[in-house]
Amino acid sequence: MEIFSPYIIAVALAWITAQAFKYIHASIKAKSWKNVNQLYLSGNMPSAHSASVVALATTIGVLDGTNTAVFALAVLFGAVVMYDAMMVRRSSGEQGAALTRLLTDMKSRIAIPRAAKGHSPIEVLVGAALGFAIAAVVLLFF
Repeated sequence: MEIFSPYIIAVALAWITAQAFKYIHASIKAKSWKNVNQLYLSGNMPSAHSASVVALATTIGVLDGTNTAVFALAVLFGAVVMYDAMMVRRSSGEQGAALTRLLTDMKSRIAIPRAAKGHSPIEVLVGAALGFAIAAVVLLFF
């Protein structure tokens, strides 16, 4: 019995690495290292969701084979997550930003809600590439 699952390790490392890169990217862009919230917020470069699901699908594909039901399920799950990040969450984030501007311009007393951000296609693509690379490194040790 293995104590550490390569599936869980690949997913966790992909998520943590993507969030760390997100923090570094945002900090360099803002010329400030005070953007600690980037370590846990959604949105921005790269997509941690994409990194995680691609790491999972890659690990399953290598260890269990690509001609398995669980690999097909992982690919479908990954496609849905990445589509949602680019289309649904991105759209709702843009609507939230527009609502925030509207409330601010109107000097409304309504509390401005946090608008969760989605991802651009390049953020999803970079996250997916990162997830694949992380899974490859994890698989070298298993």
